[in-house]
Amino acid sequence: MFISSMHKMISTYCRNFITSLGEIYEELPWKITAEAPSIIQSKIKPLGAEYVVRNSIAIHRNAHIEEHVTLKGPLIISAGCFIGAHAYLRGGVFLGEKVGIGPGCEVKSSFILDNSTLAHFNFIGDSIIGSHVNMEAGSVIANHYNEREKKDIDVLVDGKRISTASQKFGALVGDETKIGANAVLSPGTILLAHSIVRRLELVEQCPMP
Repeated sequence: MFISSMHKMISTYCRNFITSLGEIYEELPWKITAEAPSIIQSKIKPLGAEYVVRNSIAIHRNAHIEEHVTLKGPLIISAGCFIGAHAYLRGGVFLGEKVGIGPGCEVKSSFILDNSTLAHFNFIGDSIIGSHVNMEAGSVIANHYNEREKKDIDVLVDGKRISTASQKFGALVGDETKIGANAVLSPGTILLAHSIVRRLELVEQCPMP
């Protein structure tokens, strides 16, 4: 009963600062990213004729994709998106409308919602990014504790440290957040809407016990 009520609290808490999260999936954020391929695959079939669908990749007809981009399905690229040269999208990725992915970026098993932008040479792993989020060049959302012996990821919600029981989860980034150049979000980061992460800043909300 405690675990169930805690999960409900986290889900509600997260939807408070990503307004369209409930439209993706009614689940915990780290469950959403873990199931990204199957969730996105299920959303491809109902898409209309404005999408070109091939090999589990759905691309809106007015999205712009530069040369030398690597796309691996399942993948949905919505209207008005821009994908810069040498970007790499894999492991189940959803891009909302007017999302910009700059040159040399990698996105893995993540949902990036409307009007958010990655500058260039960014990495986002196993994450949910709200609307109107901006990541400056070189900023990274890490999704795995390579350096720790205990690799399970915890999150901090209302001052409570909670285990996700997962070894792969990046971040939940609230709407209108700005992340500065070469900043790093450690696995399990949760940022409220309108957060600001300074250039070169390391965000580590759950340091090693």
